[in-house]
Amino acid sequence: MSSRETLVKEIIARDRKQFLEDVRLRPPYKESESKVSESDPSDTKILADFTEYNPLHKGHLHCLMEAKKKVPEGIFVAVVPGLFERSGRGLPYIMTRQARAEAAIAVGADIVVEGPPMGIMGSGQYSLCLAKTFQALDADYIPRGYKRDPEFEILLEKIGKGRGIAPKPYRMVDMENGEVLLKGRLNEDNYVIVSLSKSLTKIGFNFQDRFIFIPRLEGISGTIIREAVVSGVLESAEEMLPTPTINILKVEMEKGRAPLHQLRDEETILHVANNATVPDLKSFSLVDERTIENIIDKRPFNTVNEIKNCIARGFSRHHTQRVLSSLEARIDKDTMHRYIENYPSTIRILNYKNKEVLREFKKRISHRRLEICQ
Repeated sequence: MSSRETLVKEIIARDRKQFLEDVRLRPPYKESESKVSESDPSDTKILADFTEYNPLHKGHLHCLMEAKKKVPEGIFVAVVPGLFERSGRGLPYIMTRQARAEAAIAVGADIVVEGPPMGIMGSGQYSLCLAKTFQALDADYIPRGYKRDPEFEILLEKIGKGRGIAPKPYRMVDMENGEVLLKGRLNEDNYVIVSLSKSLTKIGFNFQDRFIFIPRLEGISGTIIREAVVSGVLESAEEMLPTPTINILKVEMEKGRAPLHQLRDEETILHVANNATVPDLKSFSLVDERTIENIIDKRPFNTVNEIKNCIARGFSRHHTQRVLSSLEARIDKDTMHRYIENYPSTIRILNYKNKEVLREFKKRISHRRLEICQ
């Protein structure tokens, strides 16, 4: 087993333990009390942006800098997905969240906090957790990059005014009056905005005039960046990556901590698929009945690819990878629901610009339990 494979296994084991500890923690306040009290000594504005930074490229940097131009005295808080290091597509990240947080601070973010464990959740679940994160941070502004589309503008206008829009199969619906505002599918960046508006509405967070919509910078290719990382020739993607990202990636690769995006804890996945009982498999998040039938019928397995062939097609094209992430993490549905109900029990700070910014941030969200990750 290589050093990177060992690292991945250690991350999954450590994060599973942390996840289960989080389930037992209760938020230090009731949701209705989440607003910072009038006696709070800090009036600093918080810009909270959720971004995977996988890795941080010039499109991310563009969004960060444009948001800071609009609120120059604010604290830019980057919410970076955390536990289990799996993306919304269910795929492993190129670098650990600690390295991604380091890159965010290096290019201008003020605070980086740990976001929800996207890869082991359904899209609606992690959208709800994101909404709860923005509520917990009491975000004054939410910068979001989007892909220009004339038909999407009507949705941006309504969301900007605080109206929730529900994404339904092939249509977008106004949550207030049920009007179908747009038919068809949305670009992924645009879909995230709509889904987030729905989740913010569900938890009762007033987001009127809080979104900062920033047109996405074109010419950034995740495929080219990943190829550059795999080849080790990061200079081939230097037009797309800020220098700090390249430097941090090089250090992580030299230390055997990157790239990780092609690695899984295959030993655990195979053990679960080969040995779990039917009730155990039924309890796991994202694992459906058809997949369970296929696993029981086809086992024993010798490779993860054999398991992938047993996973039934889902509504999302990322369903297969999410199921693999669920088998890695081994989190049951009931535990997941309790986790989401209490989320976030703790705001984990992955990195910060300096002690002055950290002090101001603590004053700004003094109603929350904070933890600084070492």
